[in-house]
Amino acid sequence: MAAQTDTRQHILGTSREVILGKGFSAVGLSELLSVAGVPKGSFYHYFKSKENFGEALLEDYFDNYLKRLDDILKPDGRTAADRLMHFWSLWTDSQSACEFGARCLVVKLGAEVSDLSEPMRAVLREGTERIVARLAQCLMEGMRDGSLPDDLKPVQAALGLYDLWLGATLMTKLRHDSHAFKNAHIVTRQLLNLD
Repeated sequence: MAAQTDTRQHILGTSREVILGKGFSAVGLSELLSVAGVPKGSFYHYFKSKENFGEALLEDYFDNYLKRLDDILKPDGRTAADRLMHFWSLWTDSQSACEFGARCLVVKLGAEVSDLSEPMRAVLREGTERIVARLAQCLMEGMRDGSLPDDLKPVQAALGLYDLWLGATLMTKLRHDSHAFKNAHIVTRQLLNLD
Protein backbone atom coordinates (compact mmCIF):
# COMPACT_ATOMS: atom_id res chain seq x y z
CA MET A 1 0.00 0.00 0.00
CA ALA A 2 2.88 2.40 0.79
CA ALA A 3 4.36 1.86 -2.69
CA GLN A 4 1.00 2.72 -4.26
CA THR A 5 0.74 5.89 -2.18
CA ASP A 6 4.33 6.78 -3.07
CA THR A 7 3.70 6.31 -6.80
CA ARG A 8 0.50 8.32 -6.71
CA GLN A 9 2.23 11.06 -4.73
CA HIS A 10 5.18 10.97 -7.13
CA ILE A 11 2.86 11.56 -10.10
CA LEU A 12 1.19 14.47 -8.30
CA GLY A 13 4.47 15.98 -7.10
CA THR A 14 6.32 15.83 -10.40
CA SER A 15 3.31 17.08 -12.36
CA ARG A 16 2.71 20.10 -10.14
CA GLU A 17 5.67 22.05 -11.54
CA VAL A 18 4.64 21.34 -15.13
CA ILE A 19 1.07 22.48 -14.44
CA LEU A 20 2.32 25.60 -12.62
CA GLY A 21 4.43 26.40 -15.66
CA LYS A 22 2.04 25.68 -18.51
CA GLY A 23 -1.45 25.43 -17.05
CA PHE A 24 -3.77 22.46 -17.04
CA SER A 25 -5.15 22.40 -20.57
CA ALA A 26 -1.79 22.94 -22.27
CA VAL A 27 -0.24 19.85 -20.68
CA GLY A 28 -1.07 16.56 -22.33
CA LEU A 29 -1.14 13.19 -20.67
CA SER A 30 2.01 12.07 -22.51
CA GLU A 31 3.96 14.99 -20.99
CA LEU A 32 2.67 14.17 -17.49
CA LEU A 33 3.68 10.53 -17.98
CA SER A 34 7.11 11.52 -19.27
CA VAL A 35 7.81 13.91 -16.40
CA ALA A 36 6.64 11.37 -13.82
CA GLY A 37 8.43 8.51 -15.57
CA VAL A 38 5.44 6.19 -15.31
CA PRO A 39 3.56 4.20 -17.95
CA LYS A 40 0.03 5.11 -18.99
CA GLY A 41 -1.36 2.11 -17.12
CA SER A 42 0.11 3.37 -13.85
CA PHE A 43 -1.50 6.77 -14.35
CA TYR A 44 -4.91 5.23 -14.96
CA HIS A 45 -4.46 2.94 -11.98
CA TYR A 46 -4.51 6.04 -9.75
CA PHE A 47 -6.64 8.46 -11.76
CA LYS A 48 -9.76 7.71 -13.83
CA SER A 49 -9.08 10.64 -16.17
CA LYS A 50 -7.00 13.77 -16.56
CA GLU A 51 -9.83 15.68 -14.87
CA ASN A 52 -9.73 13.28 -11.92
CA PHE A 53 -5.97 13.81 -11.79
CA GLY A 54 -6.61 17.59 -11.73
CA GLU A 55 -8.97 17.18 -8.78
CA ALA A 56 -6.38 15.09 -6.94
CA LEU A 57 -3.63 17.60 -7.76
CA LEU A 58 -5.68 20.45 -6.30
CA GLU A 59 -6.71 18.43 -3.22
CA ASP A 60 -3.05 17.57 -2.58
CA TYR A 61 -2.06 21.21 -3.07
CA PHE A 62 -4.64 22.43 -0.56
CA ASP A 63 -3.80 19.72 1.98
CA ASN A 64 -0.13 20.74 1.91
CA TYR A 65 -0.93 24.45 1.84
CA LEU A 66 -3.25 24.18 4.84
CA LYS A 67 -0.64 22.27 6.85
CA ARG A 68 1.87 25.06 6.20
CA LEU A 69 -0.74 27.71 6.95
CA ASP A 70 -1.67 26.05 10.24
CA ASP A 71 2.00 25.98 11.20
CA ILE A 72 2.46 29.66 10.32
CA LEU A 73 -0.69 30.85 12.13
CA LYS A 74 -0.53 28.65 15.23
CA PRO A 75 -0.12 30.44 18.56
CA ASP A 76 3.58 30.70 19.35
CA GLY A 77 3.90 33.62 21.75
CA ARG A 78 3.50 36.31 19.08
CA THR A 79 0.27 38.19 18.67
CA ALA A 80 -2.20 36.98 16.08
CA ALA A 81 -1.62 40.20 14.13
CA ASP A 82 2.12 39.46 13.98
CA ARG A 83 1.50 35.89 12.84
CA LEU A 84 -0.92 37.07 10.16
CA MET A 85 1.44 39.74 8.84
CA HIS A 86 4.24 37.15 8.83
CA PHE A 87 2.02 34.97 6.61
CA TRP A 88 1.55 37.81 4.11
CA SER A 89 5.31 38.42 4.07
CA LEU A 90 5.92 34.75 3.35
CA TRP A 91 3.27 34.91 0.62
CA THR A 92 5.10 37.83 -0.99
CA ASP A 93 8.45 36.06 -0.79
CA SER A 94 7.18 32.78 -2.20
CA GLN A 95 5.25 34.37 -5.06
CA SER A 96 8.06 36.77 -6.02
CA ALA A 97 10.88 34.24 -5.82
CA CYS A 98 10.50 32.68 -9.28
CA GLU A 99 10.80 35.69 -11.59
CA PHE A 100 7.20 36.61 -10.91
CA GLY A 101 5.77 33.27 -12.03
CA ALA A 102 2.73 32.25 -10.00
CA ARG A 103 3.57 29.52 -7.49
CA CYS A 104 -0.08 29.30 -6.55
CA LEU A 105 -2.33 26.75 -8.22
CA VAL A 106 -5.37 28.84 -7.29
CA VAL A 107 -4.05 31.76 -9.34
CA LYS A 108 -2.71 29.53 -12.11
CA LEU A 109 -5.78 27.34 -12.56
CA GLY A 110 -8.69 29.28 -11.06
CA ALA A 111 -9.94 30.97 -14.20
CA GLU A 112 -8.76 28.23 -16.55
CA VAL A 113 -10.49 25.22 -15.06
CA SER A 114 -13.52 26.84 -13.45
CA ASP A 115 -15.24 26.99 -16.83
CA LEU A 116 -13.99 23.59 -17.98
CA SER A 117 -14.49 21.31 -14.99
CA GLU A 118 -17.18 21.55 -12.33
CA PRO A 119 -15.41 18.99 -10.09
CA MET A 120 -12.13 20.93 -10.23
CA ARG A 121 -13.98 24.22 -9.61
CA ALA A 122 -15.59 22.63 -6.55
CA VAL A 123 -12.17 21.57 -5.19
CA LEU A 124 -10.85 25.09 -5.75
CA ARG A 125 -13.84 26.62 -4.00
CA GLU A 126 -13.69 24.27 -1.01
CA GLY A 127 -9.93 24.71 -0.67
CA THR A 128 -10.11 28.49 -0.73
CA GLU A 129 -12.98 28.44 1.77
CA ARG A 130 -10.78 26.39 4.11
CA ILE A 131 -7.99 28.96 3.77
CA VAL A 132 -10.39 31.83 4.49
CA ALA A 133 -11.67 29.97 7.57
CA ARG A 134 -8.10 29.68 8.91
CA LEU A 135 -7.52 33.39 8.32
CA ALA A 136 -10.80 34.26 10.04
CA GLN A 137 -9.79 32.14 13.04
CA CYS A 138 -6.50 34.04 13.30
CA LEU A 139 -8.36 37.34 13.06
CA MET A 140 -10.66 36.26 15.91
CA GLU A 141 -7.58 35.36 17.97
CA GLY A 142 -6.24 38.84 17.26
CA MET A 143 -9.46 40.41 18.47
CA ARG A 144 -9.18 38.38 21.69
CA ASP A 145 -5.49 39.14 22.29
CA GLY A 146 -6.01 42.86 21.55
CA SER A 147 -3.64 42.99 18.56
CA LEU A 148 -6.54 43.61 16.16
CA PRO A 149 -9.60 45.89 16.42
CA ASP A 150 -12.41 44.34 18.44
CA ASP A 151 -15.03 45.54 15.96
CA LEU A 152 -13.51 43.64 13.06
CA LYS A 153 -15.82 41.30 11.15
CA PRO A 154 -13.42 38.35 10.93
CA VAL A 155 -15.05 36.27 8.19
CA GLN A 156 -15.70 39.27 5.96
CA ALA A 157 -12.18 40.62 6.60
CA ALA A 158 -10.58 37.22 5.94
CA LEU A 159 -12.41 36.89 2.63
CA GLY A 160 -11.50 40.44 1.62
CA LEU A 161 -7.84 39.91 2.52
CA TYR A 162 -7.61 36.62 0.66
CA ASP A 163 -9.24 38.19 -2.40
CA LEU A 164 -6.81 41.12 -2.16
CA TRP A 165 -3.76 38.85 -2.00
CA LEU A 166 -4.93 36.56 -4.81
CA GLY A 167 -5.46 39.66 -6.94
CA ALA A 168 -2.03 40.99 -5.99
CA THR A 169 -0.49 37.67 -7.01
CA LEU A 170 -2.19 37.82 -10.39
CA MET A 171 -1.15 41.44 -10.95
CA THR A 172 2.43 40.63 -9.93
CA LYS A 173 2.46 37.88 -12.54
CA LEU A 174 1.02 40.22 -15.20
CA ARG A 175 3.28 43.18 -14.46
CA HIS A 176 6.48 41.30 -13.53
CA ASP A 177 7.05 43.59 -10.58
CA SER A 178 6.15 43.55 -6.90
CA HIS A 179 4.14 46.78 -6.66
CA ALA A 180 0.86 44.90 -6.15
CA PHE A 181 2.31 43.12 -3.11
CA LYS A 182 3.55 46.42 -1.67
CA ASN A 183 0.07 47.85 -2.09
CA ALA A 184 -1.52 44.72 -0.60
CA HIS A 185 0.69 45.11 2.49
CA ILE A 186 -0.38 48.74 2.87
CA VAL A 187 -4.08 47.97 2.45
CA THR A 188 -3.84 44.99 4.82
CA ARG A 189 -2.25 47.11 7.53
CA GLN A 190 -4.90 49.81 7.04
CA LEU A 191 -7.76 47.32 7.14
CA LEU A 192 -6.40 45.75 10.32
CA ASN A 193 -5.65 49.17 11.85
CA LEU A 194 -1.96 48.33 12.27
CA ASP A 195 -0.57 51.72 11.22
